[in-house]
Amino acid sequence: MTLTAPEPAIPKTDAPTVIGLDTSLTATGIASSRGWCEVIGYKRPRSKDPGITQLPHAERLAAMRDLLDQVTTAIGCPDLAVMELPAPSRSGGGAHERGWFWWEIYRHLTTSYIPVGLLTPNQRGLYATGKGQAGKGAVVDAVARRFAAWSTEGDDNAADAVTLMAAGLDWLGHPITPMPKTHRAAIDKAVWPDLTGATP
Repeated sequence: MTLTAPEPAIPKTDAPTVIGLDTSLTATGIASSRGWCEVIGYKRPRSKDPGITQLPHAERLAAMRDLLDQVTTAIGCPDLAVMELPAPSRSGGGAHERGWFWWEIYRHLTTSYIPVGLLTPNQRGLYATGKGQAGKGAVVDAVARRFAAWSTEGDDNAADAVTLMAAGLDWLGHPITPMPKTHRAAIDKAVWPDLTGATP
């Protein structure tokens, strides 16, 4: 007798809609508890384009606002959005622009009365793999194994977003799959909204 693998689990239609967001100017990962994920980012319109953080200021602001519109449209009106907090120690260019982008998405969510959960990069890694210092590849592999219904195509930004979304569903009492206690410790450490009306 041939045994077939079970279909990957997607939350029931009566479960809350949760969006996971890993913000980035070049590759914002977005995942929905309704079974989809995508990556939205700045695409260089011409080969000599130096990148969004090197554009003249007026063009840079226009490009960032365009990205913001794309991301907020994709978010829709979920019951909960879970964002990854910026890593203060992260080096490299564009910190000023990345900070603006993160705060504008957060502002959109809160002014739209969408509750927001916040996880640090370590908490996101812990929920996915059981280890807070997990590398990108380990998170991608863990998401492919535990949350196979979401096709990340190996993109770590999409995998991070799926992890954030899954943690939010778990916090709401609708886990996609049973998670080990070590992984769920991330939920206890994260910042969650007061669903009576307050935001974190």
